[in-house]
Amino acid sequence: MIELPKSPLLTDLYQLTMLQGYFEQGMNDIAVFEFFVRRLPPNRGFLLAAGLEQVLAFLEILHFSGAELEWVRDSGRFSRDFPESLAKLRFTGDVHAMPEGTVFFADEPILRVTAPLPQAQLVESRIINLLHFQTLIASKAARVVLAAPGKLLVDFGLRRAHGAEAALLAARASYLAGFQSTSNVLAGAEFNIPVAGTMAHSFIQAHDSETLAFEHFARAQPENVILLIDTYDTEAAAREVVHLAPRLEKMGIAIKAVRLDSGDLAEHSRNVRRILDNAGLKEIRIFSSGSLDEYAVQNLLARGAPIDGFGIGTHMATSSDAPFLDCAYKLEEYAGRPRRKRSEGKATWPGRKQVYRTYGAGGAMSGDVLTLDDDPTTGTALIVPVMRDGRRIRGPETLEDIRRRSTQELARLPAGLRARQDGPPYPVIVAKAVRELAAKLDRQSMQN
Repeated sequence: MIELPKSPLLTDLYQLTMLQGYFEQGMNDIAVFEFFVRRLPPNRGFLLAAGLEQVLAFLEILHFSGAELEWVRDSGRFSRDFPESLAKLRFTGDVHAMPEGTVFFADEPILRVTAPLPQAQLVESRIINLLHFQTLIASKAARVVLAAPGKLLVDFGLRRAHGAEAALLAARASYLAGFQSTSNVLAGAEFNIPVAGTMAHSFIQAHDSETLAFEHFARAQPENVILLIDTYDTEAAAREVVHLAPRLEKMGIAIKAVRLDSGDLAEHSRNVRRILDNAGLKEIRIFSSGSLDEYAVQNLLARGAPIDGFGIGTHMATSSDAPFLDCAYKLEEYAGRPRRKRSEGKATWPGRKQVYRTYGAGGAMSGDVLTLDDDPTTGTALIVPVMRDGRRIRGPETLEDIRRRSTQELARLPAGLRARQDGPPYPVIVAKAVRELAAKLDRQSMQN
C-alpha cells in the first residue's frame, strides 16, 4: 500500500526519468540545490518562510516501499536494474535553511540541500510543494496580522482550501504567522493549535425562533457562547441577545460574543455595539467573518468598525490575490563546481549562498546582502544548518517558538512594509563575489 503524503512517488515523472539517467551514468557526486523565490508577487513587499518542518520530516523517512518499487517496475518506463537502486535510496545529505517565521525577499534562498545528486534531485517536487504552499499562506496571513493589530484572528479556511492537506497546512501557516486559533479540528489535534468556533446559520434555521436557538446553543456550550446574529435581521437579533443575557446569567452562563457574517459589517457592528452598550452589555465582543482579507479588515477598521476579532477563510487559505509564488529549486553546484542557469528571464546566481541582514534605528531591518557562503560580510547570517548526514541537528522547533519568531520578524519590518504601503522596495544587494562568479561561468560557457 502506498502511503500518502509520505510517498516518494509524490513527485513529477521527470525526477524518476532523470534518476535513471544518473544511475546509468554513475552520476552520484555531491549536488547543491537551493530553493528561492525569483520575484515577489504584486502587492507583496516581503514573504514569511514556512514549511521547513514538513520538509525535514519528509527527508528523514525518505524511502521506497515494496508497493512503490512494484509500481516503478510495472510502469514499463525504466530499466530492470533501476528499481533496485531506488530500494537502497535514503536521504543522507545536509540541509541549511532560514528558520520558519523568517522574513525574506526575492532571490534569497530559504533552503539549501547538499546531497548525492540522485537524492537531491528526487526530493525537488515535494520540497517545492511544501515550502511554496506554507510560505504563500503564511505571507498572506502575516498581512492580515499587520492590518489588525491587537485583534483576535481565527483561521476559517478549511472548507475552501484546495484539499485536506492544504487545509491542515494553511491552519499551521496562519498560526505561525500570528493568528490565534483555527476552526480546523484536525489541525488542533495535529499541531496543538487552539481551536475556536461558533455556529452556522443552519442551527438558527433548524429552530422555530432565534431566541430558542441562542438559548439551546448557550446551554450546549456554556463556556463558549458566541451567537451568530445575522440569519434574519441583525439588529433585531442583537436586541434578542439583550433580552436573553439576563436569563442566561441566572444560569451562570455568560455570552462571550456575537458574530456578524454578512451585509455592511461596519454599519452593523456600530449598530450592534450601540444596542449592547445601551443595555450594559459592554463585555460582549463583536466577531466578524465573511469573505474577509487584509484589505477588507483594514477598510473596516479605517471606518471605525467596533469589531474585536475576525474569521479569515477563503481569501487566506487560497491566497486569492496572489495564489502562487514564482519559486524554484535549482542546481547551484555539482561535483565541486558551481553551476549557473542562463535561461532568459530565469537566470540563477551560482554557488552556495548566504544572506546577511543588517538592522537600523530601533532594530528595524535595513538591508540584506546575498553573497557566497564562503564570503562572509557584515550582518546576521540568516541561513543556518538544520540537518547533517540525513539527521536533524536538533529536535523539531515548537510551533509556539516559530510563532514568536514571526512576531519579532514582523515587528522589525521597515515602517512601509509593516503598513503594507507602496514605496521603495527593501534593499537586497547581490554581492560582488556572486556577480563575479556568474560572469566567470558565463565566459566559460561561451568559450565551450
